Amino acid sequence: MPTVILTGLPVPGSPLADELRSLGFEVHPAAGPQDAAAALAGVPADQRVAVVDTAFVGHVHALRLALTDPRFDACAVSGALSVQAGAREALDKAVAAEGAHGSGPYADRLATAVEATGTTVQRPELGSLVAAVPADADERAAAVAAVAAVDEEAVRLRSAVKSRDGFFTTFCISPYSRYIARWCARRGLTPNQVTTASLITALIAAACAATGDRWGYVAAGVLLIVSFVLDCTDGQLARYSLQYSTMGAWLDATFDRAKEYSFYAGLALGAARNGDDVWGLALGAMILMTCRHVVDFSFNEANHDATANTSPTAALSDRLDSVGWTVWVRRMIILPIGERWAMIAVLTAFTTPRIVFYALIAGCAFGALYTTAGRVLRSLTRRARRTDRAAQALADLADSGPLAELQARLLRGRSGSFGSVYVAALGTVLMAGAALYLPFGDPRLIAVAVIYAMTAGLAVAAPLKGALDWLIPPLFRAAEYVTVLALAAKADVPGALPAAFGLIAAVAYHHYDTVYRIRGGTGAPPHWLVRTIGGHEGRVLLTTVLAAVLVDRASDFPVALTALAVFVALVVLVESIRFWVSSGAPAVHDEGEPA
Repeated sequence: MPTVILTGLPVPGSPLADELRSLGFEVHPAAGPQDAAAALAGVPADQRVAVVDTAFVGHVHALRLALTDPRFDACAVSGALSVQAGAREALDKAVAAEGAHGSGPYADRLATAVEATGTTVQRPELGSLVAAVPADADERAAAVAAVAAVDEEAVRLRSAVKSRDGFFTTFCISPYSRYIARWCARRGLTPNQVTTASLITALIAAACAATGDRWGYVAAGVLLIVSFVLDCTDGQLARYSLQYSTMGAWLDATFDRAKEYSFYAGLALGAARNGDDVWGLALGAMILMTCRHVVDFSFNEANHDATANTSPTAALSDRLDSVGWTVWVRRMIILPIGERWAMIAVLTAFTTPRIVFYALIAGCAFGALYTTAGRVLRSLTRRARRTDRAAQALADLADSGPLAELQARLLRGRSGSFGSVYVAALGTVLMAGAALYLPFGDPRLIAVAVIYAMTAGLAVAAPLKGALDWLIPPLFRAAEYVTVLALAAKADVPGALPAAFGLIAAVAYHHYDTVYRIRGGTGAPPHWLVRTIGGHEGRVLLTTVLAAVLVDRASDFPVALTALAVFVALVVLVESIRFWVSSGAPAVHDEGEPA
C-alpha cells in the first residue's frame, strides 16, 4: 500500500487524513522534518510515498492528480509531493540535503529540492481546482470557501474528455460517454476491461457484416457505434480515475486498428457471400489508413523537439484557429476516427460493402492529401534544427532490415547527405510502379526489388535531419504494402488477396507497435526482431522471389503469403506482448490517437 507522510501539527476538523485514506494511502503523521525523514526511511524504496502538509486545503481530485498518477516518477501540487521508485533516490537526497531548510510548506521545499537533483516533477494543470496551504485562519477560511464554490465532480467529468477531439466525438459521444465512464469507475471496472469490451463488440460487428445479409449489415453498423462509444469510454475512465497502466497503453495503442481492420475483413467476407469481391478495396483502405498514420507519426516525431517553428503555414493555421468554426471544419474534413466510424456504420447499414469502401478510400485519400500537403509546406518553410533524437526516431520508424543496413554501413561516412527523401521516393516509385506494371512472377521484379533495397540503404545512410526526411517511413510503407497488394491481385487466384490482407495487417501491427514504444520513451523494438522479420526491404524482396518461384503454381502463392503472415505475426506479437506486460513498459495512456 502506498504511504503518505503528513507533516506539521494536526489541524482540528481537517478531513485531509480521511481523504488521503480514500485515495488508498496509509497515513503516517510527522510533526517535523526529522520525524518525516524517519518515517520516510521506514517506507520500502519500491513503493510510492507522498509528503503532504497537514494544513493543505483543496479538492480531493487535486490530491488524486498529484499523488496517484502512475505515469510520472514525481508529481506535486502546492502542499503535496508524491514520488515513485524512479524518483525515490532524488527524494532521499532532498530530505538529507535541503528538505529541512528554508520557509514554506515542507512538501513544497522537497519538490523544489527534488527538481534541483535533475528529476522532473510533474505539476498537473488544476484549472478551477484548489490546492493551497493557508498561512493563517483567514486564508484557510478563504481556501475552504473556494473549494466549496467549485463543483469538483463536474470538473472531474470535464477533464475526463480529451481537449482536442473530432466534431462527432465531441458533440455526439462525449456528452454521455463520460457518464458511462463514471458509472464504470463507481463499479470498479477498469479501462482495460472496457477496452476489451470495445474490441469484442467490434469483432461481433465484423461477424455480423460477414453474414452478407441486410440484418447483419444493420446490426454491424449499430454495434460499430457501440464499440466506438466504449472506445471513448475507456480513455475517459482512465483520465477520470487515473487508472493508467502498461497493459492499458498496449491495448489502447493497438485495439483501434484491430477493430477497424477486422471490420474491413468482415465487410469483404460479407460481400463475397453475395458474389462481390472487394478484398482489393479492403486492402487498399487498410494501406491508405496505415500510411496516413505513419505520416502523422513521422512528422510528429521529426518535430517533437524541433527548436523553432517559423513556418508561415503554421502561422496561418494559428490565425484560423482563432475563428472557431474553422477548427471544426478542418478537423472534420480529414475524416478522423469518430467521423470515419460513423460514416462506415451508416453506410454499412444502408448500402453495400463496395460503396462503403469507395467512400472510405475517397474520404481518407482527401484527408491524407490535405494533411500531408500542409505538413510538407510547413517543413519547407520553417527554420528548425532537428535533433539526434528525432533522427533516431525516424530511423527506427524506417524499419530497415539487414539488406538496407549493409548498404547504409558501406556508405556511411563517405558523404554528408544523399538527399535521403528523394532517394527513398525514387526507390518507392520504382518498386510500386514495377509491381503494378510487370506481370505476376516476372523475374525482372526481383531486380527492381534489389535496387529498392539499395536505395533504402542509401536513404538511411546519413542522419535523417533533412526538412522532408519524415516522409521516408511512409514512403517505405507505401512501397512494401503496394507491392504486396499488386502481386496478390495479379496472382488472380482465390485466397491471394485475403492472405495479403493478413500479411499487411501483421506488418502494420509491428509498425504501430514501434510507434507507441517510441512515444513511451523506451525506444524501438529490439533490432533482432526487425532483422528476424527482414525489414521492409527484405520482405519486399522475399515477396517478389515467392511470386517468381510460384509463377507456374500461382495457386500456392496464397499459401506462401499466409505462412509469411503467420511467421511475422508470431514473432512480433510474442515480443510485443512480452514488452507491454513487463514492468519496464511505460505506464501511459495515449492522448494523441491518430485519426
